[in-house]
Amino acid sequence: MSLDRVPVGGYAPQSVPGVPAEAMRPRLYEVSSVHQDTRDTFTLELHPRTDADRLDAPYAPGQFAMLYVFGVGEVPISMSGDPARSNVLVHTTREVGAVTRAMGALKPGATIGVRGPFGTAWPVDRAENHDVVLVAGGIGLAPLRPAIYHLLAHRARYKRIVILFGARTPEELLFEDQLSEWRSRLDLDVHVSVDRATGDWRGNVGFVTQLIPRAPFDPRTTVAMACGPEIMMTNAAAALAKRGVPAERMWLSMERNMKCAVGHCGHCQMGPYFVCHDGPVFRHDRIARLMSVPEV
Repeated sequence: MSLDRVPVGGYAPQSVPGVPAEAMRPRLYEVSSVHQDTRDTFTLELHPRTDADRLDAPYAPGQFAMLYVFGVGEVPISMSGDPARSNVLVHTTREVGAVTRAMGALKPGATIGVRGPFGTAWPVDRAENHDVVLVAGGIGLAPLRPAIYHLLAHRARYKRIVILFGARTPEELLFEDQLSEWRSRLDLDVHVSVDRATGDWRGNVGFVTQLIPRAPFDPRTTVAMACGPEIMMTNAAAALAKRGVPAERMWLSMERNMKCAVGHCGHCQMGPYFVCHDGPVFRHDRIARLMSVPEV
């Protein structure tokens, strides 16, 4: 069977009511590089096999794609590259299951299936003429990175840009070369913290949310974006609110349990919302109550 005829998840694309078959068919992409970022986290760079395999639309910062390892399965992974280079897809993920383990074992030249882009985006347009605060925990920096690329490409449209990034240990910091580059810029405020110092670490020690009270931004004109573990985002929203940032100017990425990407299977339901369809980026005041309800 040729790769372009392999059904996704064992069913034919047209079997999903109300969903265009094209949304279910993986486009064929070639793995051009695999970069090991940390012990269990890696970045794939993908190029379309042919012009016909290109995604139908450029992706926006915050959106995700479904990546399909043939013979293994499919997983949702946020875009983590530069949205201005829409012909190149960059995805950073952690090895947490059979599909991502198989994905991490791919070599340059391998073929992978891609569906997308899907989901809502970071409010980079609405943030113009505002201070922008980005709070990332662990691998949560990857879904925020396209927003950072956009902010820097249009730097004059924004006031102060503050990046707050935390990881469990120094060895788990993502994109270290890029972090160094960002920290060297005079038009960015970048603050990094680790939960536990190891080796020769001499930077901040503590949860990333502890950076918020002293971060240099004006809450009256701030748009905040946060991505990471849900407890981190809950605490970040509380700390931002304490500084005076209103809930309607905070945005969170809720990437949980997504399977089909089109609001059909129900795996990612969160109260009245389907994360893949109504998110993954949500305004905080829409989901704050749901985040405090156990088992939602």
